[in-house]
Amino acid sequence: MSVKSNHIHSQVMWNRLISVVEEQALTLIRTAFSTSVREAGDLSAGVFDEQGRMLAQAVTGTPGHVNAMAEAVGHFMRALGVESMAEGDVYITNDPWKGTGHLHDITVVSPVFRKQKLIGFFACTAHVVDIGGRGFGPDGREVYEEGLFIPIMRFAIKGEVNRDLINIVRNNVREADQVVGDIYALAACNEIGDRRLQEMMSEFKLENLDELGEYILENSRIATLAKIAELPKGSFSNEMRVDGYEKQITMRVKLTIGEDRVVADYEGTSGVSEYGINVPLIYTKAYSCYGLKCAIAPEIPNNAASLAPFDAVAPEGCILNAQHPSPVAVRHVLGHFIPDVVLGALHQFLPNRIPAEGAGTTWNIQIGVDAKHNGQGKKDSSQILMFNSGGGGARPEYDGLNATAFPSGIHTMPVEATEQVGPIVVWRKELRPDSGGAGKCRGGLGQVVEISAAEGYTMAFNAMFDRILNPALGREQGGKVQKVVCS
Repeated sequence: MSVKSNHIHSQVMWNRLISVVEEQALTLIRTAFSTSVREAGDLSAGVFDEQGRMLAQAVTGTPGHVNAMAEAVGHFMRALGVESMAEGDVYITNDPWKGTGHLHDITVVSPVFRKQKLIGFFACTAHVVDIGGRGFGPDGREVYEEGLFIPIMRFAIKGEVNRDLINIVRNNVREADQVVGDIYALAACNEIGDRRLQEMMSEFKLENLDELGEYILENSRIATLAKIAELPKGSFSNEMRVDGYEKQITMRVKLTIGEDRVVADYEGTSGVSEYGINVPLIYTKAYSCYGLKCAIAPEIPNNAASLAPFDAVAPEGCILNAQHPSPVAVRHVLGHFIPDVVLGALHQFLPNRIPAEGAGTTWNIQIGVDAKHNGQGKKDSSQILMFNSGGGGARPEYDGLNATAFPSGIHTMPVEATEQVGPIVVWRKELRPDSGGAGKCRGGLGQVVEISAAEGYTMAFNAMFDRILNPALGREQGGKVQKVVCS
C-alpha cells in the first residue's frame, strides 16, 4: 500500500514511529549508570531518514539535546562518509560545536540498514557525570582544560567495539565505570530503536522510510508555515541582563517574522567570556528554536520540517556564538535563558500567551566527596551531580510552576537517589515561601536545599547558577522574583 494513498494508515505509522523512539529513550533511562540520565532524563533520542533529517524524537529528553542532535547527525554523515558506513557500526562524539555544546554530553549515532541498504539513523545523547579535566564547572580558560574531547569517530565497527577508545576514556575520567557504562547504554538504546523499527517496517511492509518520511515532513512543514502566516510581519526586539561570571552579560535579540521564516538575530549580545559560560551556536539555535516553537507552533510534532522555519544567527565571537577553543563547560547557564529572551520579543505581539521570565537555568552542583585521610592508602572518592530547579514564570492566567525546570524539562533528582550515589546527606529540600514575585499571577516558588558530606568525608563542589544580581522580571508590571540566596 502506498503511504500517500491512505492518510489514516500514514498517521498510524507516524504514531508508531514516535512509540519506537520513546522506547529507545526508555531503554537509555533503564540502562544508564548516571543519575542525571536515570533520574533526571537529561538525554535525547530520535530517528532520522537516510538524508539525516529527524523524523521523530522521544518525548523524554531536553530541548537542548534534541534540537542540537537534530543538526548533529549531518555532521556525522559528512565527517565519516555515508559510503563507508556498515551494519553494526556505532559512531560517537562529544564535540561541543558538532554535538550539544559541551564535553559532558556524548552523542551516539547508529546507521540503520534493511536488506543491506542504508535507510536511516538512530541518534541519542546523554550527559555523563564526568569527562575529566577540571570537572564540571566554569573555571577552565580553554576547552582543552575542560576534559576529554572525542572527535566524530567509530565506537564500534561492524559490531566490534573500539577497545582503544574505551581504554582512553577509562584513563581520563574520574568515574570510569559510570561513564563507560553510559556509552554502552547509548549504543544499546539505538540498537533497541533499530529492532523496533525493523519490526514496524515488516508489519507495514515497508522497505525504506522514504514515503513515510515525506508524509511526516510535508505535513509538519505545511502546518508550521500556516502558524507563521498568522503572525504579524516585522521585527521585534528584546534584551535580558544576567550575572555572567567576571562581568554581567547582556543578551539582545531582534526577531524578524517573514512569510515563511522566523529568525532570531543576537547582534549586540555581549562578547565571549574568559570562563566556561560561553555557548556554541548549535546550542543557541537549539534553545532559540525551542522558545519560538513553544509559542508559535507547540502542537506540531518536533522534526526537521517543523524546526526548519525557525533559525538563529549570532556574530562570531559573541557569547552565544563562541568559537573553538573557547571554554564552554557550563554553556547551559546562559543557554537556558535564551527561550525567555525570544519570548520577551514574542510578547510584544502575542499578548496573553507568553509567560513571565522564570528561573531559567537550573541550579547545578557537581560535588566531589573524599574520605578523610587516614594514612592507609588511596582515598575513597565519588562524583555526584545534582539538578535543582527554581520556579517557572507566571503564566497569563495561572501562577508559575513551583521548582520546575523550564526550558530544560529535566526532572529534579530525588534526594534518596542522590544519597545512594555517594556519601552525602541532603538535610533539607523544600519550597521557599514567597519567592515567586508579586502580581495577579505569581511566579513559581524556588527551593531551599541544604547539603553536607556524610560523617568521615570532606566535600568540594562546583556550583553553576545565575540570577543573584539580576532576578527574573515580571510582565505587564508584575514584580521581580526574589533574588537567589547562596550560603
